Amino acid sequence: MKLGIMQPYFLPYIGYFQLVKAADKFIFYDDVNYIKNGWINRNRILLKGEAHYITVNQKGASPNKHINEIEIIDNRNKLRKTIISAYNKAPYFKDAWPLIEKIIEFQTNKISELAEYSVIQTCKYLGINTKFEFSSKDYRQTSNLKLEKRLIAICNINKASEYINPIGGIELYEKKTFFKEGINLSFLKTGSITYRQFNNAFIENLSIIDVIMFNSKERINPMLDCFNLL
Repeated sequence: MKLGIMQPYFLPYIGYFQLVKAADKFIFYDDVNYIKNGWINRNRILLKGEAHYITVNQKGASPNKHINEIEIIDNRNKLRKTIISAYNKAPYFKDAWPLIEKIIEFQTNKISELAEYSVIQTCKYLGINTKFEFSSKDYRQTSNLKLEKRLIAICNINKASEYINPIGGIELYEKKTFFKEGINLSFLKTGSITYRQFNNAFIENLSIIDVIMFNSKERINPMLDCFNLL
């Protein structure tokens, strides 16, 4: 089994979805410490030719709390208006907007649940059939372990032969540590993905919102496989 484990991000960039698709099972790592100024509650879209942050407002966000403890402040109307303003003339707006609206309107007061929902619903839209689980619900028994020890424990519970991590993890984890436990650690590096964004110079690694607004599902499929495992 190939396993992916990652904090829940709100409408993340395409590399996140590549990781989900590459895994047989994907676990939202939602009971670890919140990352301030990260991607849990925000991402970037194209607005007036430039990268622009969209942010889900939160209250009491702190790296001393777990992600699934952080509550949100309702700013759905602002999110909706900003995204419509940015993409209402995009070629696939009519196809993609119902998905984005469904995500924005999801009723929850937790950022973890909204971010998880955004990933799960987008995967359904794109035809990604990976199984999802949650560290807070399905792997509570490992919560006393830290760093790679917990990741290895979760891999062992699933009898996973491979653990796939985003490329940023290359600075955090060593292959030999996992290899000793019979697990092959791979790092996913997104390849070169470009497409037309109106008539602007291309800006890479924007939210998946940008990808689905400018591309058909059929064209996105090969993009999801455009990566290398190191």
